[in-house]
Amino acid sequence: MIYSELIAATANTVTTTPWSPNTAIVMLICNIAMFAVGKFVIQKPNVGPAPNTFLGMSLAALIGTACLGHIVGAGVILGLANVSGL
Repeated sequence: MIYSELIAATANTVTTTPWSPNTAIVMLICNIAMFAVGKFVIQKPNVGPAPNTFLGMSLAALIGTACLGHIVGAGVILGLANVSGL
């Protein structure tokens, strides 16, 4: 019973495009945009381990902005794949 529900659920999932240079460029742009946002939004960017690691931000701020960039990038890639824009 559960297996048939899982099969039915996977039939409705979003299909994505295979990895290509276009998806890499979209992910890169999203990460750069989030680094820029993090640079201006984070109130104390030099607090934490390894201050002034990259772009005047600490290691924690750098990892945080990179994580946010990947989350936004995954959403943009899925959105573009859904509307056949990638």
